[in-house]
Amino acid sequence: MKGFEIYKSIDELDTESKYLIHKAKEAAHHAYAPYSKFHVGAALLLDDGTLVTGSNQENASYPLCMCAERVALYSAVSQHAGKRIIKMAIVAHKKNHKELSAAASCGACRQVMAEFEERQQKPFEIVMHHTDKQWIKCASAASLLPFVFTKDSLNE
Repeated sequence: MKGFEIYKSIDELDTESKYLIHKAKEAAHHAYAPYSKFHVGAALLLDDGTLVTGSNQENASYPLCMCAERVALYSAVSQHAGKRIIKMAIVAHKKNHKELSAAASCGACRQVMAEFEERQQKPFEIVMHHTDKQWIKCASAASLLPFVFTKDSLNE
């Protein structure tokens, strides 16, 4: 697959990715997920070494929920304007908080991530838990959403 690397275990990942995964796991404990019981955490590394985390926040009116990825991205830009995102890690826990679950980003998050890359004019890596103990490292958000909707889509 183009733009992806698959790792058989977390031990195969680089130190920076492992650190972000650890921070994403911590962030997942702050999720508000009383309906789905699916706790997601995201951790971003900015170009100056700043760490920003986010967790999913549910609402009884489901469309008003916010995914961990977008919480982290919007926090980063609002609290650390002008800093570039270097890498993002995403993890999810099932209700028992003991086992990780696959954590591929939803389409809305992929769209937002791709626009953040466009805004900063540079891609950022994404590390996600895949199946069993496998991890996926993506070279960019654009590789997750190859036919992204951009500002150019609005111009005729």
